[in-house]
Amino acid sequence: MRVLVLHGPNLNLLGSRQPEIYGEATLAEIDSAIVARGAELGVEVRSAQSNSEGALVDAIQGARDAADGIVINPAGYSHTSVAIRDALLAVALPAVEVHLSNPSAREEFRHVDLVAGACLGVVAGFGPNGYLVALEQLVVRLRAAD
Repeated sequence: MRVLVLHGPNLNLLGSRQPEIYGEATLAEIDSAIVARGAELGVEVRSAQSNSEGALVDAIQGARDAADGIVINPAGYSHTSVAIRDALLAVALPAVEVHLSNPSAREEFRHVDLVAGACLGVVAGFGPNGYLVALEQLVVRLRAAD
């Protein structure tokens, strides 16, 4: 089983970017934890980060033949990107959205999530552990579909 983990804009700055909101873990530390949990689950995990909406769309499209599912943190694109939503729908791979913070508890403009409707579910507000929950639940769904 193969899972693609995608990190959206500004997540490359984790560890130093607003730690009171996003925590102190770096993206490399988060990716390492996801890969380790994937190994425990018998899942190959590949991750990528981009600040570019187009690059994220390309990665989603590329996952069609390279992954069985997607864990995605679209970050700020959650609230603006019809393109990412459409890409997820087009590839028809099971996906789980994750957010380090809880967008619903933040500014009002973050309350609208365009990407969530293309996903099986959303894990939000649990910091880096949210990625692990998202991966675990995606694997549960993928195994149930076999």
